[in-house]
Amino acid sequence: MLLIIRVFALFVMTAVAEIVGCYLVYLWLRKAGSMWLLIPGALSLAIFAWLLTLHPAATGRVYAAYGGVYIATATLWLWKVDGVSLTRWDVAGAAVALVGVGIIVVGGWRA
Repeated sequence: MLLIIRVFALFVMTAVAEIVGCYLVYLWLRKAGSMWLLIPGALSLAIFAWLLTLHPAATGRVYAAYGGVYIATATLWLWKVDGVSLTRWDVAGAAVALVGVGIIVVGGWRA
């Protein structure tokens, strides 16, 4: 169980690094942000790539599970950072993605 918690936390950190890096580039390109946003954006994307190397295995199963955590993290970002009220569909979609993560992780580790 501790391993599952550690992997889930790593998934969340990876998703945050990816979202922050992309968001900073978005601010520069679409919101007339400072060019200086590219430095922390690039650093965040480099951290994202490094974090991917820390996952248990570079397999489709791991990346599929990460994708579900990414969906939930991006939904929380939408709410907390972008200030957009979530609809029941947003919450349901993120919940379904997390259920999928659970199925992949539990079933995959037994295989």
